[in-house]
Amino acid sequence: MFITFEGPEGSGKSSQIALLADWLRPMKQDVLLTREPGGTAIGDRVRAILLDPACTEMEDAAEVLLYSAARAQHVGQVIRPHLARGGVVLCDRYADSTLAYQGYGRGLDLATLAVITAFATGGLRPDLVVFLDIDVAAGLRRKQLHADEDASQWNRFERETLAYHQRVRAGYLQMAAAEPGRWLLVDAAQSVEKVQAAVRQRVGAALGLSSPVGRDE
Repeated sequence: MFITFEGPEGSGKSSQIALLADWLRPMKQDVLLTREPGGTAIGDRVRAILLDPACTEMEDAAEVLLYSAARAQHVGQVIRPHLARGGVVLCDRYADSTLAYQGYGRGLDLATLAVITAFATGGLRPDLVVFLDIDVAAGLRRKQLHADEDASQWNRFERETLAYHQRVRAGYLQMAAAEPGRWLLVDAAQSVEKVQAAVRQRVGAALGLSSPVGRDE
């Protein structure tokens, strides 16, 4: 099963996906936890460029193509082989981020982005998209708290305008509404425990797991 986590900045994706992985592994699930951009040595080098606050001159088209190049490497080298072995892949962001950030956020043509993304991924789509929804201003405040401790947390995208982040969130909600069976929307303003319980319930049902969803392994 291929499960991706999406959400506005500060929605808690990294924490929730790690908690889910920790819950699944003791139940003999072969879990691969990965992220985008990145997931491979090549992808991590591309990630450094994409998130670098100094890269202010990056063209929107260049941004899309860099993400897509990293994704093509990630899918071919890491994601597809793990799925082929019968494993579960948990990915922190994936192709829907491109539609949200570069499509709805930057205003690039969605149909063109869909073609580029299909080429980069070979048509691989997640079985489930977990969308952690949060008001963008609240999410950015959360992110700022982490950035106060670690400046690397405040990257090129966090520096975008509030209006940009609002367009991104609106895009996510539109995509989720179009495919309700494939998306799980969770209110990320809730406690970490309540968010994780909602995620475990949906994922556990999809994988046929009988372990109590609220139990910490």
